[in-house]
Amino acid sequence: QVQLVESGGGLVQTGGSLRLSCAASGGTFRNVAMGWFRQAPGKDREFVACISGSGGTTYYVDSVKGRFTVSRDNAKNTVYLQMNSLKPEDTAVYYCAASSKIWCSSNYGLYTYWGQGTQVTVSS
Repeated sequence: QVQLVESGGGLVQTGGSLRLSCAASGGTFRNVAMGWFRQAPGKDREFVACISGSGGTTYYVDSVKGRFTVSRDNAKNTVYLQMNSLKPEDTAVYYCAASSKIWCSSNYGLYTYWGQGTQVTVSS
């Protein structure tokens, strides 16, 4: 059974940093792209970042470029999201997801497996 488990969320002040982790099990994930999405209260789930299966390609939503970095360790079946210079508007539940493709995409529909989410709250 495929399982994605996020961790690393929490409460941080504006300008602070957090590193989210997503541990994958029950499948082979080194050949698929992994993505991070977020959902704030009352809003739709939003694409944040993705990384290709090899880790050679990354893609970010404009609002986090230069502040967030996605990476992966295929030996550990783990994907990371380093978040720096956090802003109150980054407050959301963050989800990791495994794509059905090897290439990176912001297309929600290409992601097959989802974690349960981890809360990130940025205080002003």
